[in-house]
Amino acid sequence: MNISNIIFIVLFVLAISIFTYNLQKIISNIKLGKSINRSDNKKKRWINMIRVALGQSKMTRRPIAGIFHIIIYIGFVIINLEMLEIIIDGISGSHRYFSKILPIYLYNFLIASFEVLALLAIIACVVFLIRRNLMNIKRFLSAEMTKWPKTDANLILIFEILLMVAFLFMDAADYLIQINKNENISGSFPISSMLVPMLDHYSYNSLYFIERFCWWFHIIGVLLFMNYVLISKHLHIFFAFPSTYFAKLKPLAELDNLTSVTNEVKLMLDPNIDPYSSQSNSTTNQERFGAKDANDLNRIQLLNAYSCTECGRCTSNCPAHQTGKLLSPRKILMDTRKRISEIGNNKRKGLKDNKSLLGDYITKEELWACTSCNACTESCPIELDPMSIIMDMRRYLVMEESAAPSELNLIFNNIENNGAPWQFSSSDRLNWKNE
Repeated sequence: MNISNIIFIVLFVLAISIFTYNLQKIISNIKLGKSINRSDNKKKRWINMIRVALGQSKMTRRPIAGIFHIIIYIGFVIINLEMLEIIIDGISGSHRYFSKILPIYLYNFLIASFEVLALLAIIACVVFLIRRNLMNIKRFLSAEMTKWPKTDANLILIFEILLMVAFLFMDAADYLIQINKNENISGSFPISSMLVPMLDHYSYNSLYFIERFCWWFHIIGVLLFMNYVLISKHLHIFFAFPSTYFAKLKPLAELDNLTSVTNEVKLMLDPNIDPYSSQSNSTTNQERFGAKDANDLNRIQLLNAYSCTECGRCTSNCPAHQTGKLLSPRKILMDTRKRISEIGNNKRKGLKDNKSLLGDYITKEELWACTSCNACTESCPIELDPMSIIMDMRRYLVMEESAAPSELNLIFNNIENNGAPWQFSSSDRLNWKNE
């Protein structure tokens, strides 16, 4: 083991440690939400996860973006199998370790596949950069997509292009080195061989330097990328799988009852409980009705917020947004993620603030603009549910603050007084028969 192997091991352990630490912080933030049981229908949940997250079944609804995303996705998954070889080589000091243990035809096929996918991934990333920055696509120009979200999207695409280019130049230099050493060629290089004319005038030492530089650039870039993902929208690379597994299996229009409301009704109907007793008060005061802040939401909703890829399909399909109203389902998820991260950081530092998700991040106008049509969830590529967050915050406004719009308050009063949403008494319901 030489000094380069030691440096590699130190960098690798450090990157994994930082990744684990930051991932645990995100998981602890999610756990600040209310627990929710979605352990039912395990078979359906596994099928849904495989179909939507692994199979990318909803991406192709928009064929151009969907196909290019699938190319990047497949490239990311398969090319990173090559990372196993790089890690083994970095720890042991070997070179192309798998070429020594796999049949040469299989190894050649794998390297050729990696190269083709690397080229396709570069092309897809360039297409996405053009779409995001030159084509003025409306869903990428919303107010919430300025500054960091836009920079984040561009950075990740540039990151991937640089990693794939380094991989191809590494292979090209290594191919020439193997030729110069008169070795049997390990690997098949259909794409990187086209880069050979750019390198074949270099000396052996220069080629070795280029190959080692690209090797280190690639592995350090991947380790940096892995940690960068945790602070970017690309966290969905990891969280899309649990989000689709725990996605709502019931019909989208079916709303769940609040546990706090159910418990309150049970107390009201139980003749054996004194409403003024300490037992009754301790039960009813444990939980607020609906959600005012991010930690009033359940853990699946917070997981959804961290899983959001900010693609904007939910917002572009939202009828309220299309008619110029303030609501953007994407912003609902982005604001929830910002707020729960802030709550988690404050808790770890022992700090408190006077902010809340409602008011400081999401306005009442946004919440009441929602038509509850579920177009956002239906169009989401990984079945996130921003509408459930909206509905829980509406419930808080109605049941805790009595802050419903005047139209709804009129309906509530009619139901209370007349037993129906209409503004006439129940005794007059059949008067239409006499007209």
